[in-house]
Amino acid sequence: MQSVFAVIAFLFVAFLILAAAIKVVQEFERGVVFRLGRYVGVRGPGLIILIPFIERMSKVDLRVITLDVPSQEAITRDNVTVRVNAVAYFYVLDPDKAVINIEDYRRATAQIAQTTLRSVLGQHELDDVLSQRERINLELQRIIDEATEPWGIKVNIVEVKDVELPPTMQRAMARQAEAERERRAKIIHAEGEYTASQQLSEAARVMADAPGAIQLRYLQTLTEIGAEHNSTIIFPLPIEFLRAFGVNATDIPVVIREDPES
Repeated sequence: MQSVFAVIAFLFVAFLILAAAIKVVQEFERGVVFRLGRYVGVRGPGLIILIPFIERMSKVDLRVITLDVPSQEAITRDNVTVRVNAVAYFYVLDPDKAVINIEDYRRATAQIAQTTLRSVLGQHELDDVLSQRERINLELQRIIDEATEPWGIKVNIVEVKDVELPPTMQRAMARQAEAERERRAKIIHAEGEYTASQQLSEAARVMADAPGAIQLRYLQTLTEIGAEHNSTIIFPLPIEFLRAFGVNATDIPVVIREDPES
């Protein structure tokens, strides 16, 4: 009976030794090995044999990590309060630094991303935050990457997802956009009037050189109006128009129609 217990105890101890000695590291992982508390190297992937109870290994995931930066309230350079959230993509470049130089590299990277987001937004005006999004993203990526480099972290992408404005600022921007569109409409209308005036001035010079063109234009206008409306047309005739044909104003007969009721 005692021999049975001895065998069971031996098997249990052997199982503990094997469990402490044999480790499996996945393809996307690396193992940082410490021997009696001292760093001895990075191993993996595959089967790793450790000295039981003397060597210890910490696994580090090398895959790209998606970090959601929560909404941060920041004040832009032109004193506008905005709420901005972002997303960052990073991965562990040096597993030994990620284990030795920092206690929790995920949490530390998240904190750096939040503080950097507030700091960078405070250096730009609201118009730049809304229109120069790509430049701000590159600046955020550069600053966060430099801050996390001693931890063995490589930041690939940082993107600002959403910018929330106060309701008063939204209404002010809507009025500004409306005024800008009205300004553009007036400019376009003025440019059209200027172009039309140039064409009319050119046409006037052509008609001045050829007096018969005025009469042809007059007859064409009457034809167009008569084709659309079957009614009496009263067309005012300027005195200058008659002078082109050699007719004086004193030669025009004046017909006075008396009212029969008067």
